[in-house]
Formats: sequence, C-alpha cells, structure tokens
Amino acid sequence: MLVGVTGFGSVWRCRSGKAVDDLERPRRMAYYNTTGVMVHGSVRQRPKIIGYARFNAAGGFNPNYPSRMINRVFQCGDPCVWHGANKLVFERILSHGEKPDLFLVVVRPELTGTLTVGPGGWRSPDTWLLSFSEATNQQEAMLLMPAYSWIRGELGRFVLEPASRRSWFARLVLTTPQ
Repeated sequence: MLVGVTGFGSVWRCRSGKAVDDLERPRRMAYYNTTGVMVHGSVRQRPKIIGYARFNAAGGFNPNYPSRMINRVFQCGDPCVWHGANKLVFERILSHGEKPDLFLVVVRPELTGTLTVGPGGWRSPDTWLLSFSEATNQQEAMLLMPAYSWIRGELGRFVLEPASRRSWFARLVLTTPQ
C-alpha cells in the first residue's frame, strides 16, 4: 500500500536496536508518531483512540528533517490493531512521482473546528482514524484517507483533494460550511 504524508502528529518517540555494540544500530532506529495536545505548557498524549505511525530509519526516514517527509509517498504495511493500538508501519520512502492509495492526514480544530468523533456521519466510511487525542478544548486526529474522502468538523464538511498535476500532494478543502 502506498501512503502520502500530508502532516505529522505532535508527539514523536524513538526506539533503537537492542544490542549496544551493534554497528547497524542507527539503521535499526524506529520513530513513532502520534497525536497530542498542549497540557500545562507542553505537548502530551491524551489518547481517546490509541494509535501511531511507525517510520524506520532503514527505510529512508530522516528524523532530523521531518518536514522533508511531507508530500512524500511511502510503501507501507496494511493498517492493523496490535496490542490494542492502531498501527501503520511506513516501510520505505519512494522516489518522487508515485500516486498514493491513501494519505496520512493530521487534523486540528484550527482547520476544521472541533470534531465529534464517535457518532456516525463525522467521516466518510473509507476513512480510518489512526489516533485521536483530546483535552479540554484541544484535539488532534491522525487519519488515513483516500482522495476525495471527507470529514465533518464544527466548521463544515472538508474533502481531501489531491493536486491535479502532483497526485502525491493533497489538502483538506472546505466544501460545505456549517
């Protein structure tokens, strides 16, 4: 499955290989991205839906420059539930020009208004909620969305529209205001 990245969640963690003297240790690093919100001045994970995106250093992910991974396409495993958490593994970055099957989209209230996660009708049936954090009036949602799928927030209905000439670029566009 090919996944285009439009943004990242606010929380990052990393994990290294087991052996301390392993020469391949830097290539065995794994980076986990999930949702978070500000709590008492720092970003914290406040999961309502637990999940994460895993990026492997061996697959070309560079944690020093995550912004360079935006609008890039990755070969990924199928999304699944593992130990009670939603999981998506980004195996390797692809060269430019690949058309993704899905997009990793991160949504905050500044863009869509508050999401009413749970009851039906807040997202298209082909959209998968990977992770969702919420505290007080703050939210962050990480979604897997195909092109032209939609979500509904407090401000209206937003459709994920890919760029006409560069199919690996996509953005949420307000189509029906509240």
